[in-house]
Amino acid sequence: MGWFIVLAAAAVVVLYVVVVYNGLIRSRNQVDNAWSQIDVQLKRRIDLIPNLIETVKGYAAHEKSTLEAVIKARNSAIAAPNTPAGQAAADNMLTGALKQLFALSEAYPDLKANQNFLALQEELTATEGRVAYSRQFYNDSVLSYNNKRQAFPAVIFASLLKFENRDYFETDEAAREVPKVQF
Repeated sequence: MGWFIVLAAAAVVVLYVVVVYNGLIRSRNQVDNAWSQIDVQLKRRIDLIPNLIETVKGYAAHEKSTLEAVIKARNSAIAAPNTPAGQAAADNMLTGALKQLFALSEAYPDLKANQNFLALQEELTATEGRVAYSRQFYNDSVLSYNNKRQAFPAVIFASLLKFENRDYFETDEAAREVPKVQF
């Protein structure tokens, strides 16, 4: 009878460890999936930029510094490390450059009325919404995962099994500011 109790207790402990481990795996996979969704949307936005640059060049060719800033920000985004901090820094730079480009369009009525420009602007706006949603989903997934990982007694197993905390995808306050364009 004593062996049965010890065996049952051991089975409960093993079952608990399996449940905790599987929960951590599910949460970590959800974070990885959420990150891939951000990556897809950021790449989508990066792919739209060359067409936007070509459209703007015809109308605002003498605004070379703004166009170069967008190209530089795009190239930085392509080369950025595939980490939340690396992608967030590149995203902040690209967002700021695009804001300046769209603010620039206000000074060129012909550009503002160009159908290609309007279509690209609409597509980028929709993509920005998808990026924001993906970022929110990723950060929610990170919160859930980190909470599971840090809760007792899961924290013991998480440390032993090398489940590391994940970083949030955070934007820079400067990227939220309205650009100042002077002519």
